[in-house]
Amino acid sequence: MKLATLKSDSRDGELVVVSADLARYSPAGNIAVTLQEALDNWTRISPELTALAEKLNLGMIEGEPFSENDARSPLPRAYQWADGSAYVNHVELVRKARGAVLPDSFWTEPMMYQGGSDSFLDPHSPIVLESEDWGIDFEAEIAVVLDDVPMGIAPADAGNHVKLVMLVNDVSLRGLIPAELAKGFGFFHAKPSSAFSPVAVTPDELGAAWDGGKLNLALLSTLNGELFGKPDAGQDMTFTFPQLIAHAAKSRPLCAGTIIGSGTVSNKLDGGPGKPVDAGGAGYSCIAEIRMIETIDKGAPATPFMKFGDTIRIEMNDADGDSIFGAINQILERYGPM
Repeated sequence: MKLATLKSDSRDGELVVVSADLARYSPAGNIAVTLQEALDNWTRISPELTALAEKLNLGMIEGEPFSENDARSPLPRAYQWADGSAYVNHVELVRKARGAVLPDSFWTEPMMYQGGSDSFLDPHSPIVLESEDWGIDFEAEIAVVLDDVPMGIAPADAGNHVKLVMLVNDVSLRGLIPAELAKGFGFFHAKPSSAFSPVAVTPDELGAAWDGGKLNLALLSTLNGELFGKPDAGQDMTFTFPQLIAHAAKSRPLCAGTIIGSGTVSNKLDGGPGKPVDAGGAGYSCIAEIRMIETIDKGAPATPFMKFGDTIRIEMNDADGDSIFGAINQILERYGPM
């Protein structure tokens, strides 16, 4: 089943069911007005949404043409957005570039930060920020949406609470991160609003690509029309989603609608840092990673962060080359107070 939230007069949008080929949709307001309402009552409501999806896919109902431009992030706002760092290869490169040693604990316990969840961007809306000096970067990631998760859940049970999977652009301001982390209190200004894919899908929709803990497909990032990264999201993932969920729920329950992110998808190459796509590698899911490799290899970064007018597209295709979630497709624009 594929679900989306269309723009409406409500800030939480209108829940719709989308056909498997992303061509058509059917309103689901008579079942649940919003995705959050569906998640709050998932056991009761999901069978009704599934039945509607089956009718749409079988042509039993005509539906209406689906346009990604009309979609908001599946949850336009959420009770919680917690982003992990499951690809320790990425973290190791960050620290190596600045001459720091990776603590052994990074391989046994996930890192996670709690991001702002009150103002997610629409998947095709611009990223609007004040200054290029902030080191504007995209981060292509996988995210899961949960139902209610009890505190202290074990990883073996946590996967049962994954109800939806989607993509995310976790926008990061690299120039603001060092000063914030130096205060010892985590990210705030350095992590502005994120955007999620137009469509969220149930795990069964992913077939064999979803193994219960990882999504084993290439995550495509296209920067200014050029393929920048195509790493396999199932490779080099040190911590699975059930492990990330259990980590988040260590000292508190997680309410329905909580979103957990994977962190920047990152692949190694022959046991070492990855290479650009045009050099035979899988490329990168953020600009910072190639800059770190350039720093390690050449003493200084050469690739610039995003500039106003730059575009970023994040997408994932199935084995037949068809888009699964639709695309996050954004342009970077300068912010000017109204």
